[in-house]
Amino acid sequence: MSTSALKDRTNVDPRTAVAPQDNPIALSAKNISVQFRSYKKRPSTFKESLIQSVKSRTFRHYSNFQALDDVSFDISKGKVFGIIGSNGAGKSTLLRVLSGVLPPTAGTVTVRGSLDSLIQLGAGFDTELNAIENIYLNGSLHGKSREEIAETIPSIIDFAELGDFATTPIKYYSSGMYARLGFSVAVDRDPDILIVDEILAVGDERFQEKSSDTFKQFLDRKKTVIMVSHNLKMLEDTADTIALLSKGKVAFLGNPSEAVETYRNSDYQTALS
Repeated sequence: MSTSALKDRTNVDPRTAVAPQDNPIALSAKNISVQFRSYKKRPSTFKESLIQSVKSRTFRHYSNFQALDDVSFDISKGKVFGIIGSNGAGKSTLLRVLSGVLPPTAGTVTVRGSLDSLIQLGAGFDTELNAIENIYLNGSLHGKSREEIAETIPSIIDFAELGDFATTPIKYYSSGMYARLGFSVAVDRDPDILIVDEILAVGDERFQEKSSDTFKQFLDRKKTVIMVSHNLKMLEDTADTIALLSKGKVAFLGNPSEAVETYRNSDYQTALS
């Protein structure tokens, strides 16, 4: 398998120097903050926009929401880094920042090696195209030559179990077929760092087992994994380190068993209030 072209990426300021590839740290997040605006009432017409623009000189029609607040950690190469927390804790926002989808309001993310994410399967697919055409599209976006893409098509189609549907526009696919194609394309890129968000729940039970086996092979090859899951037992058994998020802050960072125990205790939320 070939790797994606996402090499040595640094968020916020792409000119920031990145440490040599022999650095033992695969990913470093430093003082990451993300702030969103929460509008009290969004204008529905141009007239309302003008009125709100005038009013905004005397009062704000929005409030700021701190999704992430000064989050920092390092992830060593070949390690599994788990992220847990209640709904709204900032887990998905953090994954989007780490994967480069969302630029942080402040802070930097330094990535050493190729990175790929299984966050939103099939993101970037064109529903008017069939599976094979989408594989070519996705591969070209990741810097692969047409010849390289052609070599991977049989294995991707076979793993996704699409068979005769490979030439059918994916807008006619079931949600399971769409997810299987997205998963198969993502794992084929074989990155150095993989970001996973509850992705092993894709498809039916049989395909979930196959996905789980593929994921275990990835771990056996000492790849770096960043994983969000509500399956605390699985994370406790798999992760080397777990970060517990609460209200956008890191409430605990360290031993997986202690992290899970702290999360179940729930007193940490009061401490961060």
